[in-house]
Amino acid sequence: MKGSHLFLCLLSMSCCLNLMPTAGNKIFHFGPCRVSMSVTEIRSGFTAIKANIQARDPIRTLSILSYPHSLHKVKSLDRCCITHHLFNFYVDKVFKHCKTEDSYINRKISSIANSFLSMKRKLGQCHEQNKCLCGQESNEKFKQILANYEGLNVTSAAIKSLGELDILLDWIEKS
Repeated sequence: MKGSHLFLCLLSMSCCLNLMPTAGNKIFHFGPCRVSMSVTEIRSGFTAIKANIQARDPIRTLSILSYPHSLHKVKSLDRCCITHHLFNFYVDKVFKHCKTEDSYINRKISSIANSFLSMKRKLGQCHEQNKCLCGQESNEKFKQILANYEGLNVTSAAIKSLGELDILLDWIEKS
């Protein structure tokens, strides 16, 4: 009898632990979609390379993510859509063109890219379930970000976008 109580206690604790996000992960609400991610881990990796990446950015007068109203005042229902677009953008365009001669920097970029790939998949599942609807405003905001990116050569645009990662992370955490 004593053993069964102990077993039930251990089983219930195990179930509770499995339902909790892993260490450092937080649950973020992007409209109707809920996604667990570790912004702290991504931010830590970015902080380690931020000065190096930003020093490689030759154009300091232009911003890709901070362009007036790019990420500001996004409606709650549009957060999922624009976040989905942004993770796709970073995985498909930015990280592919951010290679340096420094293996330490490349490993950090790869680690951040893997976190973004995981988020892209999670938001993709939500998008496939039609929970992540794209309104006109979110599409317009993302088109502006793409126009800013495509106005530069591929390498400069990728470095600039990576250097602005803290803008995206701040926006995600404020969501």
